[in-house]
Amino acid sequence: MQITVDRNTCEGLGMCESMAHEYFEVDDDDMLVIHDENPPEEDRKLVLAAVNSCPVLALRLEG
Repeated sequence: MQITVDRNTCEGLGMCESMAHEYFEVDDDDMLVIHDENPPEEDRKLVLAAVNSCPVLALRLEG
């Protein structure tokens, strides 16, 4: 599976970071940093919950 972000849509609100800080971080410039774009299958539920928490729908989980 792979995490993708639409950087034109992302507003750096940090909902994903609050749910899965292991994978997402909003930096000092309010830009989203994805620490691991290909998380292990065992973390699917955690990552999917974080992706689905995005209020502007800037994140997707593919695969």
